[in-house]
Amino acid sequence: MIMNNKIGFIGLGIMGKPMAKNLIKAGYSLVVYDLVQQAMAELWNAGAEAASSPASLASKVRTIITMLPNGPEVREVVAGSGGILEGATAGSIIIDMSSIAPGVSQEMSRLCKSKEIRFMDAPVSGGEPKAIDGTLAVMVGCDEDDFEPNVKLLKAMGSSVVRTGEVGSGNVTKLANQIVVAINIAAISEAYVLATKAGVDPVLVFDAIKGGLAGSTVMNAKTPMILDRNFKPGFKIKLHIKDLANAIETGHQVGVPLPLTSAVMEMMQALKVDKKEELDHSALVQYFEKLAMVEVTR
Repeated sequence: MIMNNKIGFIGLGIMGKPMAKNLIKAGYSLVVYDLVQQAMAELWNAGAEAASSPASLASKVRTIITMLPNGPEVREVVAGSGGILEGATAGSIIIDMSSIAPGVSQEMSRLCKSKEIRFMDAPVSGGEPKAIDGTLAVMVGCDEDDFEPNVKLLKAMGSSVVRTGEVGSGNVTKLANQIVVAINIAAISEAYVLATKAGVDPVLVFDAIKGGLAGSTVMNAKTPMILDRNFKPGFKIKLHIKDLANAIETGHQVGVPLPLTSAVMEMMQALKVDKKEELDHSALVQYFEKLAMVEVTR
């Protein structure tokens, strides 16, 4: 039997797990699914119900949230064997919070619509720290009528929830976000390497410029990690590579060259070759450090 007060949540990784926990804290009843049994057990201990498959989960709820690595995983979970569409009833809604190519979101929306199921793309920004404290920025692409009824739910996970247009626009916005973040990290990395090699303390450089025009949320979040050599992943390089690949692909599709994005993509590819793709994207500094043969630290 479908319980209208229950929410389904599929994908309990670095981001999905704390997001799901915040929904429980906000008073929602959850049914969860993930390929990793340990992740499901952790949510079960927090009060969630575990499902045996995406289809089983979808049969128990009207609202299904997905938080998955990329487009192929979204396709599989939504439309594959044992997927959401096998269990969901007409009138259900899928809120895909994964960061994927906008075209995949639109493809899934068309497929869902043929089965009278609504679809939203609602990717997030903020990384693991903001997923944990529930202050993510949520970028929503959906039919206008679907937005307001789901704002409260989304605000249990994020402090900013903005509808950017129809389905697909959420992920276009997320790609724009990821371009800005990647280029910001590259810029501060290059700057700190210059300062260090020139004999100026990067801590003092940060203190001097963070309140001026160069200051940014990215600088404030990533500089302490760089200075402390703390590259524990809040957002892995390999995931940023995925996002930039989607950005470049989308740019090619709509006729927009992305020269800066492509340059940072190759820097991250170099780190991947160096077997550093599992590190936080703040480890981009190591690309510049290798070129200059210097290490940025306190």
